Amino acid sequence: MSPSPARRPLLTEGPIARTLLLFALPILGSTVLQSLNASVNAMWIGHYLGESALTATANATLILFLLLSAVFGVSMACTILIGQAMGARHVTEAKRVVGTSATFFLAASVAMAVVSYALTPLLLRAMGTPVDALRYAVPYLRVIFLALPSMYCYNFLMMTLRGAGDSRTPFLFMGLSVLLDVALNPILIFGWGPFPRMGIAGSATATLIAQTVALAALLATLYVRKHFLCIGRTELGLLRPDGTILRSLIFKGLPMGLQMIVISTSAILMMRLVNGFGSQTTAAYGAATQLWNYVQMPAMAIGAAVSSMAAQNVGARLWDRVGRIAAIGVGYNFLMSGALIGVIYVFNAPALNLFLPGDSAGLAIAQHVNMIAVWSFMFFGVTFVLFGVVRSTGAVKAPLIILFITMWLVRPPFALSMMPHLGADAIWWSFPLGSLLSMLMAMAYYRWGGWKHAHMLVEPSRPDALQAVRTQPTQAD
Repeated sequence: MSPSPARRPLLTEGPIARTLLLFALPILGSTVLQSLNASVNAMWIGHYLGESALTATANATLILFLLLSAVFGVSMACTILIGQAMGARHVTEAKRVVGTSATFFLAASVAMAVVSYALTPLLLRAMGTPVDALRYAVPYLRVIFLALPSMYCYNFLMMTLRGAGDSRTPFLFMGLSVLLDVALNPILIFGWGPFPRMGIAGSATATLIAQTVALAALLATLYVRKHFLCIGRTELGLLRPDGTILRSLIFKGLPMGLQMIVISTSAILMMRLVNGFGSQTTAAYGAATQLWNYVQMPAMAIGAAVSSMAAQNVGARLWDRVGRIAAIGVGYNFLMSGALIGVIYVFNAPALNLFLPGDSAGLAIAQHVNMIAVWSFMFFGVTFVLFGVVRSTGAVKAPLIILFITMWLVRPPFALSMMPHLGADAIWWSFPLGSLLSMLMAMAYYRWGGWKHAHMLVEPSRPDALQAVRTQPTQAD
């Protein structure tokens, strides 16, 4: 028997600041673990396989981010639908969302892995990956593509649990994945003990093993605990896609996924521009972005937390709490992101030296990049938080438009037009410009946009529980 609704984790009760912080901290911890894992891998690769290998992973990581972004929107739509249903106390409808989403993610992940594996060399060449890095990038990326199904399905489970109000369980199993990955990296790269020497492919294989084990362990734990969203043997019919839910996942999830694709494709274009300055500059940029990942963590964690928390309060129609969630989330962003940015400015060289040897020419370049660009991520964090609130109602078009303007119509044109005058500095200065404009437009939409009148359901024709969590019936986004 599933626990009573009163015992299920709810984000519609209690003091907002404390509830948001306690919910966001495990999300932040998961993000820290993911980036720490990537950073440790980069340290092994950069120090022992060389700058060309590090350049390869920097290019491959952008392609992987693009593929993960392709389903980010669907997983976020799943989170919001589950959050709204839980806020309205409709657990049965939440399970219907889980069933449809599980089938979608399994099918999409297998198809994406097969196609991407076949197109690996083409994708890398399209990015302008330096020739000296291609021999590392192809085997690395192909193994990573084999891990896509585990990555996609784990991400789906993580977002499902967050929508239900549980951010702690995904954090614990993320820890398991990272521990396995970190431990297996040197073993498989260098061939310690009975294991073969796999080089850079060993790093990717470690990720494949770690993701698969963590996914299996999480699934087993949820069923042993009889989690209230688990689909039992008598409920297998819920795995058959529900038309209304599937349309909502796709048509509301697509714009949210496109937001991430806009960010990732813009990053790929910027990487292409950076690649034009040679492997040393690309390695420097790759090292700098390792630190940028940490700077963005608080905003990303808070944005994810406010989205889940706001969705439950939207489902419960507690609009006063939704407004306070946004204000408190922005405050947390300035406090936490600002602190990390300050730490990076103080320890700029030692931090970058973790990824680049002390005698590397790229170290000085990376320090210069950070001095110009890193502070601007505090402004971009405001955008993340406000977008997390507005998308909790189903308002997804305006955030996509704002990101497209700043990421494609501002940042690359500025860099290209100023490169003849500033050289590579034009690329670095495009980051503060884009972040500032993005924040201003996000604030304007939050203040004057019609996001409160949006709803998640596309063609909400069923008179069932899910339709009951529509926010406002007057206007769709």
